[in-house]
Amino acid sequence: MIKFYLLTCYLLFSFTYCYGQEYHELTLDQLLEQLLEELEEDVDVSEISERWQYYLKHPINLNKTDGRELHDLQFLTVFQIERFLAHRVESGDFLSLQELQSIDGFDLKTIQYLLPFVTIANPSLYQDFTFKNLLQKSDQEVMVRYGRMMHTAKGYAITDTTRSRYLGDPNRYLIRYRLNYNNHIRLAINMDKDAGEPFFKEKQKNGFDFYSGSLAVRDLGRIKQIVIGDFALQIGQGLTMWNGLSFGKGSMIENAARQGIGLRSYTSLNESNFLRGISSTLVFGKFEITPYISYRYIDGNVKQINDERTIATLTISGLHRTPTEQRYRRAIGQFVYGSNLLYTKNRLKIGFNYVTTHLDGIKVLGKALENKFDFEGNLLRNMSMYYNYTYRNSYFFGEVATNLDQGYAWLTGAITSITPQFSTVLLYRDYQKNYHNFFAQSIGETTGTQNEKGFYTGIVYHPSRKIQWTTYVDLFKFPWLRYRAIAPSAGYDVMSQFSYMWYKKGQLSVRFRHRLREENIPASKTKEVVLAKVKRYQIRLEYKYKLSPIWSIRSRMEGVQYTKEFEKKELGWMVFQDVFFNPNRSKITTNIRLAYFHTDSYNTRIYAYENDVLYSSSFPLYYQKGWRIYNNIRYRIHRNIDLWTKVSAFYYPELEKVGSGLDEIQGNMKSEIKMQLRIQF
Repeated sequence: MIKFYLLTCYLLFSFTYCYGQEYHELTLDQLLEQLLEELEEDVDVSEISERWQYYLKHPINLNKTDGRELHDLQFLTVFQIERFLAHRVESGDFLSLQELQSIDGFDLKTIQYLLPFVTIANPSLYQDFTFKNLLQKSDQEVMVRYGRMMHTAKGYAITDTTRSRYLGDPNRYLIRYRLNYNNHIRLAINMDKDAGEPFFKEKQKNGFDFYSGSLAVRDLGRIKQIVIGDFALQIGQGLTMWNGLSFGKGSMIENAARQGIGLRSYTSLNESNFLRGISSTLVFGKFEITPYISYRYIDGNVKQINDERTIATLTISGLHRTPTEQRYRRAIGQFVYGSNLLYTKNRLKIGFNYVTTHLDGIKVLGKALENKFDFEGNLLRNMSMYYNYTYRNSYFFGEVATNLDQGYAWLTGAITSITPQFSTVLLYRDYQKNYHNFFAQSIGETTGTQNEKGFYTGIVYHPSRKIQWTTYVDLFKFPWLRYRAIAPSAGYDVMSQFSYMWYKKGQLSVRFRHRLREENIPASKTKEVVLAKVKRYQIRLEYKYKLSPIWSIRSRMEGVQYTKEFEKKELGWMVFQDVFFNPNRSKITTNIRLAYFHTDSYNTRIYAYENDVLYSSSFPLYYQKGWRIYNNIRYRIHRNIDLWTKVSAFYYPELEKVGSGLDEIQGNMKSEIKMQLRIQF
């Protein structure tokens, strides 16, 4: 307790003498949390945060964009983009950003989100391009990050080579380099080592565990874009190809319709679900064709059986800390090639995508009955047709995909703006139990696009520019067995959120969510293993307010109730207070959080978004009973040099050890430090 008290005093002291961040950063943090609330705890979200930082520095030209860059921001709906484009056609080029207020569907919150990312300036071209200018006039950035836990976990103390253990040290290192020439030539390089991974030893004799790089060139005549190195494809509704982040159900209901933007560079630190090779988008009138080819090594458990390479499992964590994880590292060769054809005419888009995936081993079925219809073999071919069409106040979208020789998956939906204040979303999906795909990410109750049927409907109501009410209902069923369900099962998910906003001042929101699923009950509690109804109720109250040009606050209370048939009811709750201090033209910025939580078990755990160093974000897990505190500090050393530091800690007063397995820590505290240096030139 003394250590936690001293750390708390330090953080409060550093906060008192530091200054805050821009208010729009608080707004974007709120937006980021809404987008990412359904993701896993350790997913790297730098893909979206770096994209926003890019557009903050290189704003989208409202008089030149065809809408794809606006899709890229993620928070604009298809109707808002369609109405923006229609307004520009009817009224001509924008003369002022204030014209956004005259577009139907652009409420105060949307405009507040959008303004930092847009401009009406003239675009720059290749006219003065030389190799000398490429080096001298490009925006370049080098970033170095260091982080580690401040308490030693059990996995680092084991010296017995016959036991599972961490082979590396607890330090995490990251180096990033970016180059951008007039938004036409972009180079990205990443080097990353996770905590526990070897550094210049074992399989990592070359240093970092993960190296990534890409070179993208845009606007070369018919070549709209070409990417060499690591790239991502986001096509249709995600039934055959969607690399990078994919956002699930949440309060941004109209995001149920995917907005695939096609080819892009892959700059994330997530070590799975991307392509490595070359791809380009070619334009021929109303047609766009995007051929692609990739070869990379992925992780998995490979065994040699009767002179044949067999693949028992594929892993996607990207962690290579233990001897087993090292053995799985880069064990499987994956060769991917295909092409996407897109036709656009007015408000109609129709596309076709074909992809073939080869593995250099035979994927075998798992032994569990639930794995009966999983992929088996070394060759998988997928093809899909997708569309979207806007007719008056309705936006129709969908995709149908097949393995060619086995199952299929399809979805279709519509978003209708009944009035400028009231919109509805309808979506039906059917993912067959024998549909297989390595790169699919689409809306659903579970990850992957297999063994699920569902109907999703939602409404968005804006009675005024200050008020928003969103609600969705998702009914789903699983026709075949799944993990922790010994028979076909079903369930539903209901969410409703009310928000009231003061323009540029604050927001009050209340959210209620109820989910029901069916899971196994052990035979020890009944005569046989049966399915039981599992219900989870969640309520959240959040308040954000800008007290003055200097002070901003964010407060939240959240409660959870978990019930499972034949078992006792479990409860959990959490409350936190954030404070942001924001004087103008300061070299130092900061924010601080103090949270208290109390949950009965892991079933009532609560996730909460945290501010972090640039291009990073955290969704720590709050469960058991204790306190959480963290402090971010940014110091501008020079006009082009910035330093970030984050110190955070959990304190569990009733525990003698924290964590489990190799991550177990003796004591009742778990603390972490991050430091990051960025140089721009």
